[in-house]
Amino acid sequence: MAQVSNCDTCNNYIYYDEDECYICDMNLDEDDMVKFLTGNFNECPYYQSNDEYLIVRHQM
Repeated sequence: MAQVSNCDTCNNYIYYDEDECYICDMNLDEDDMVKFLTGNFNECPYYQSNDEYLIVRHQM
């Protein structure tokens, strides 16, 4: 199953008050950063859902 890459729902996509913008909090290598900045990050290996009920629904 492929990882979802919607940054808006990722725990690693954090709002920084100082910069007044959202930033991916992962240490991306150069290739991953280019994909992220161009919007071509289809299968993000760092994606973590912020849906805390996802595991519970999966177990049902």
